[in-house]
Amino acid sequence: MERHTVKLQNLPVDTFTFEEALEYAQKGQVVTINPEMIAYASKHPEFAKIINASELVIPDGIGVQIGLKILGHNVRRIAGIEFGRKILEKYSKENKTAALIGAKPEVISKAVENLNKEIENINIVYYHDGYFKDDSEIVDHLITCQPAVVLTALGSPKQEELNYKLKELLPNTLFIGVGGSFDVWAGAVKRAPEIYQKIGLEWLYRTVKEPKRFKRIFPTLPLFILKVLKERIIGV
Repeated sequence: MERHTVKLQNLPVDTFTFEEALEYAQKGQVVTINPEMIAYASKHPEFAKIINASELVIPDGIGVQIGLKILGHNVRRIAGIEFGRKILEKYSKENKTAALIGAKPEVISKAVENLNKEIENINIVYYHDGYFKDDSEIVDHLITCQPAVVLTALGSPKQEELNYKLKELLPNTLFIGVGGSFDVWAGAVKRAPEIYQKIGLEWLYRTVKEPKRFKRIFPTLPLFILKVLKERIIGV
């Protein structure tokens, strides 16, 4: 399958549908991009380099979908939490192994427990919480068990930086940054009701439930939209 990307604030975003992205994702790094990551990349060239070098960049945030729409690209959002879950289900059916890295110790333990119950034939060969200073132990374990897919939930940019490092050491493995997905899978955090998900307002629901997220989203989201409008009008 041939890859097609469009540019958003000088960063590539893939135009695949959800099913096409699932089929295309075989190995390398998947970035689940949102406006906060784009804003961070604009100030940190090394992070922008990681995104540009990724094998797949899916539009996770609704702001990305809106931004692409402003630029004339009809690309649908692909929620990272759903994409990560579907990859686990797909790989389980294919008898491929998985590893999970991130979240608090009790959260990832519960997430693994729940996934083992919910996904038939899932084979999680390794997991580790996100509270580590030295990743050498994690690297050694991953090299030993050679998982087919590694999901990292460390927050951005830490998860993208780790995945970028790991893909060089495990070139046949698929790496996906999935943010707060483990908290949801563990039952520690509830996803927004389906209606919020469908209309692209899951971020608003989460902000109401977790007010501390407000500082993270504002003014990043409105500033991002303004920058995209400027890109549309004068091409910068």
